[in-house]
Amino acid sequence: METAGVAGLVLAAGAGRRMGRPKALVRDADGTAWVVRAARLLTESGCSPVVVVVGAAADEVRAELAAEPVQVIEATDWIEGMGASFRTGLSFLDEHSEVDAVAVVPVDVPGVQRVAVRRVLAEAGPGALARATYDGAPGHPVLIGRTHWAGVIASARGDEGARSYLRAHDVVHVECADVSDGVDVDTVEELPPGHG
Repeated sequence: METAGVAGLVLAAGAGRRMGRPKALVRDADGTAWVVRAARLLTESGCSPVVVVVGAAADEVRAELAAEPVQVIEATDWIEGMGASFRTGLSFLDEHSEVDAVAVVPVDVPGVQRVAVRRVLAEAGPGALARATYDGAPGHPVLIGRTHWAGVIASARGDEGARSYLRAHDVVHVECADVSDGVDVDTVEELPPGHG
């Protein structure tokens, strides 16, 4: 089992209905699949273990990650929304690791940089609740201390993820707009140039 530290959790199970395909399989300008970029973002920021939750096109997404030092788990109820991925990932980490906290990123925030992740990780601890903000607007990554995992698992429903839990608790906001872009990309029209 992993011991104290911060795990990474990539939420990559969605079908990407508005994108027209799973966003995990969208590619950066250099050909890197977004799911690989997100996994590397967390591993290179010092998270361990890094868990990737897959669902739609699970076999294809898993194949993209074959060479990455991550654990891939499948949310069988992924069609329910992000809440299912959150529950699956946190439940897995609760059973298989002893880390103090987890840093969570969805697969569709390609502008988030390592420096932003590290800023948020500085708040780590078992009781931590922190998230990156971009000019004051909440974004990712989100850091969730282990003492909050049961509450997030209980409240994560539909596409809410941890949103309702975070609204009900005190969260440390870590401004990252000076070092990163937290835009959530949902449609082909929103893709950065060269991505596809």
